[in-house]
Amino acid sequence: MTAELANKVAVITGAGRGIGRAVAHAYAKAGMSVVCSARSTQEIDDVASAIKTAGGTCTAITCDVTRPEQVAELMRATEATYGGIDLVMVNAGMSLDDAPLTEADMSLWRKVINLNLIAAAEQCHAAIPYLRKRGGGKIIMTGSGVGRNAMAGRSAYACSKAGLAMLTRILARELRDNRIAVNEIIPGPVRTRLTGAPEEREIDDGIGSDILRVPGEWTKNPEDVTPLALFVATLPDDGPTGQVYSLTGRDLGRI
Repeated sequence: MTAELANKVAVITGAGRGIGRAVAHAYAKAGMSVVCSARSTQEIDDVASAIKTAGGTCTAITCDVTRPEQVAELMRATEATYGGIDLVMVNAGMSLDDAPLTEADMSLWRKVINLNLIAAAEQCHAAIPYLRKRGGGKIIMTGSGVGRNAMAGRSAYACSKAGLAMLTRILARELRDNRIAVNEIIPGPVRTRLTGAPEEREIDDGIGSDILRVPGEWTKNPEDVTPLALFVATLPDDGPTGQVYSLTGRDLGRI
């Protein structure tokens, strides 16, 4: 139990696996009521069940974050279940591009931008009224170092995460007077499941195995990200905002 987080309510998208799943467990252990959301009902049901077995409080709500009406219902249902929302972790994301732009499938390019950037904005748009009703709160964006450095063959992912970084900074300014802190965490490369159809794969900072050749880089497990997610969650609502917190083992300006 963490005093700053006890009895708070968190919504986490992309919570069925990887970083989202690990953070959901950590937040529940810290005393938060957690709403796990993803497209896969089975995966988030499994997460919720495991959290409840460990003594935590968790609800699974299936949601495709690219569907605004489902995002709106996710926030409404969270308030109906727990009485409000204190924190939203915008974590759902994907990387499908692995080719120069001239060879890219532009339908996949649009799909990545839609999920990683437009749907992120939709999640914030839907959540902000509930955070305001609480008198403050937090939005935590899962970003990427690739959003700050050009990398051949990753144009859709890099552009989407660059946009997310700017969205973080803009919202921080817009919401400061509401005591809503908006910050970005950059996990760096994370070991994830890379099997299955492309649209169901997890991402590892959007850069695949290329980053593993960088001297000094830290390739981590999803659980290694949870201390940072907890730290940002425990900061004061009127504290740091528009900030970037990184777990990369490299300069964010270089790959």
